[in-house]
Amino acid sequence: MLLPMLFHLVQLGSLFMPMYLPLVTLAFLVRPWPAALTGIITPLLSAAATGMPPFYPPIAAFMSVELGLMAALIAGVLTRWPRSNEWLLLALALAFGRTIHLGLMYGLAPLLALPAGLLTGVTFLTGWPGMLLMLATVPPVVRIVKKQTRPASPPP
Repeated sequence: MLLPMLFHLVQLGSLFMPMYLPLVTLAFLVRPWPAALTGIITPLLSAAATGMPPFYPPIAAFMSVELGLMAALIAGVLTRWPRSNEWLLLALALAFGRTIHLGLMYGLAPLLALPAGLLTGVTFLTGWPGMLLMLATVPPVVRIVKKQTRPASPPP
């Protein structure tokens, strides 16, 4: 929850999606249920503690669904296919997550008397720098962490 606060201090929070960085990285390192639960709970806890992401419009709820599903997808695929390419898996998970988020935004905005097209468009456009940041940083970090945490091979 500290990383998003730091980004929001300099008005770069929604642009670089800092909450996604540690949660997506975690999904590469743990099993599906812990990854999904952490993805669901973290935006809600952050919203309650700091007001970011906001509860209204329900960005915190949308992020909760998006991050929970993305984390479950990443961890689930890696459980089934442990040698999956991190960049490809992350790109697919980001596309899936953004589609879910935008769909929720577009579908629920009229019920909240919010401009659906405008909110969806702004969310789509502002998410690109964050997705590029994740693609540039998460797979190398995951590879480094996995290399550091592999058990040493037994002596001959």
